[in-house]
Amino acid sequence: MAQVLEFKLPDLGEGLTEAEIVRWLVEVGDVVAIDQPVVEVETAKAMVEVPCPYGGVVTARFGEEGTELPVGAPLLTVAVGAPEGASGSAASPSPSSSPSSSPSSSGKGSGSGAESSGGSGNVLVGYGTGAPAARRRRIRPDRLDRAVAEAPVSGAPVVEAQVVEAPVAEVLVAEAPVSDGPVPVVSPLVRRLARQHDIDLRRLAGSGPDGLILRADVDRAIRTAEETAAATARAAQASARSRAKPSTPSAPVAAAPNGVAAAGAERIPLRGVRGAVADKLSRSRTEIPDATCWVDADATELMAVRAAMNAATGPSAGPKVSVLALLARICTAALARFPELNATVDTEAREIVRLPGVHLGFAAQTERGLVVPVVRDAHTRNAESIGAEIARLTELARTGKLSPAQLTGGTFTLNNYGVFGVDGSTPIINHPEAAMLGVGRIMPKPWVHQGELAVRQVVQLSLTFDHRVCDGGTAGGFLRYVADCVEQPAVLLRTL
Repeated sequence: MAQVLEFKLPDLGEGLTEAEIVRWLVEVGDVVAIDQPVVEVETAKAMVEVPCPYGGVVTARFGEEGTELPVGAPLLTVAVGAPEGASGSAASPSPSSSPSSSPSSSGKGSGSGAESSGGSGNVLVGYGTGAPAARRRRIRPDRLDRAVAEAPVSGAPVVEAQVVEAPVAEVLVAEAPVSDGPVPVVSPLVRRLARQHDIDLRRLAGSGPDGLILRADVDRAIRTAEETAAATARAAQASARSRAKPSTPSAPVAAAPNGVAAAGAERIPLRGVRGAVADKLSRSRTEIPDATCWVDADATELMAVRAAMNAATGPSAGPKVSVLALLARICTAALARFPELNATVDTEAREIVRLPGVHLGFAAQTERGLVVPVVRDAHTRNAESIGAEIARLTELARTGKLSPAQLTGGTFTLNNYGVFGVDGSTPIINHPEAAMLGVGRIMPKPWVHQGELAVRQVVQLSLTFDHRVCDGGTAGGFLRYVADCVEQPAVLLRTL
């Protein structure tokens, strides 16, 4: 007899409390192996694949793609062991779902296995190193139904399950009687969704087993409420137009006071990486009294040095060095001279915390939004090492495979907005850091060089800094040192 185990969304670390389902990697009826990735989720930090700790047959999934789930919410249920009455290859368990490899036979009872899959104490295991996905097999619906019916369910009851081709009953919004007893809702996501849209769950007739209220029921109630509100607004506008005098042109309809956009406007949810960036930028503007200074620098010599480095041949010649890597190395040298900018502010203790090492973040634009990967211990690296790490992290950012640890812990950020073809900007500090250096495009401009007008490669450098950690003299000294290294790379040799 098969045993149905419930796998809940595990703790993804870094203080994350929820994740959005981006893509399901398995379907109901698939056979999964232990530690096989079953779903791809997006957190506020990164995109990750979540491996399942059980091996067996997927009997139910929870939540559609695009749904946000809190940590500890059910993800799916897995029937572990061979279903009774099944025969042939569909009934024979795979090696990963055999009794010898199930959670109950590896020193954990079925109770502990179910307990370890829920709550915030379950840390994600096998991240990035899960076993290769097993060959997907489809169990016939009649055998799957028989296995699920005969299997005892451990843990919380199965709710909001997406069974293949399961009909959904119509929801009754206003006509459902108001119940005085407990509302038949188990999923915390459904409760939160109803609370956000002012939906009274007691007035809904659930379409799930025994009247259980599912997310589909709440979604239909939200749509009904929105359609009703829109119809009421249209009727009010029509009534206002009918009362207007024929000779008086009708006044334009004012925008709704609650901020509702005009019809046809597109709404983009601020969640996942984009939502996290929005929260961090808003917090930076709210908490940090920032100031910006900038300077134009002649980067002709820096570009010539880079060309000479990359043209070198022989055993001592290394990989190509990017301009961003050279600027990053200049930043680490400048922070060694001006450690006030490699700091953060502890607002509760009212203290400035100067940090011992430089973990250099750099802004990277991806299809999922702006991310800031962090080069660890940049102060111990040379330009070649920094460049290699930047290239590695940039590739991970483009493919959405950066881990939360690779996106946190920065102490200073370098923003090369020149790649977008702009000259200058006033960067917003990456909270809770104390400063950010912005670099514009390097382009030929007229410049007075050695007393004569000449065409030189000029770049604009801008520094936004937290005025609590230092004054303008320190910030100006930092920026001037960076500009001197750009104009005369030999200055940097003194600190190497």
